[in-house]
Amino acid sequence: MTLFRLDSSIRQQGSVSRQVADTLEKAWTGRHPEGTVVRRDLTAEPLPPTAWTSAAAGVYDPQAPRSPQHAAAAALSVALVDELLASDVIVVATSLYNFGVSQHLKNWIDLVLLDPRAQAGGKLLGDRPVTLVIARGGGYGAGTPREGWDHATPYLVRILSDVLGADVTVVEAELTLADVTPAMAELRPLAAESLSQAHERAAERGRALADLVGAGV
Repeated sequence: MTLFRLDSSIRQQGSVSRQVADTLEKAWTGRHPEGTVVRRDLTAEPLPPTAWTSAAAGVYDPQAPRSPQHAAAAALSVALVDELLASDVIVVATSLYNFGVSQHLKNWIDLVLLDPRAQAGGKLLGDRPVTLVIARGGGYGAGTPREGWDHATPYLVRILSDVLGADVTVVEAELTLADVTPAMAELRPLAAESLSQAHERAAERGRALADLVGAGV
């Protein structure tokens, strides 16, 4: 059984989304030690920024001349989907950047969606469990000044669930910039509480996923 983990935080050290995903992964492997973990880090090993345009050119203009770049981009799109289909459990860990999705995560999504298998009416992932771990530097909940400014989480849930057909659970941590932002000092207790809850939920989710996979569901 395989857990596929996608990381996209621009920070290798100090990343909250990575730390919370680590908690989920540790809980999963603790219950499922014989399982395999496959990782793709979009920051450590970025996808070529022109891959989508090269691959899309072949899809949207079938008469266009093919080049080695077109072929490589199309092959990359297939490989990314193969990674997803070879997994039983998927974890997508990311952060909110400029109120939306980062360029490198969007690049991955666009390449995945180019594969013809992703055009099967929301059936690609066949209800596979996907956990979206997202860290937000500020507060975006109901009643906050920036309620509704998080344009990443709804978009990612829509893509993973409605477009790709996954069974999505969101684990979120907010106010992650409070410790390094003097103006947010009074929010540090709330930030610590949010982070603690995110780790608790991630651990619970990891154990539940291991039990689900172990039961063959």
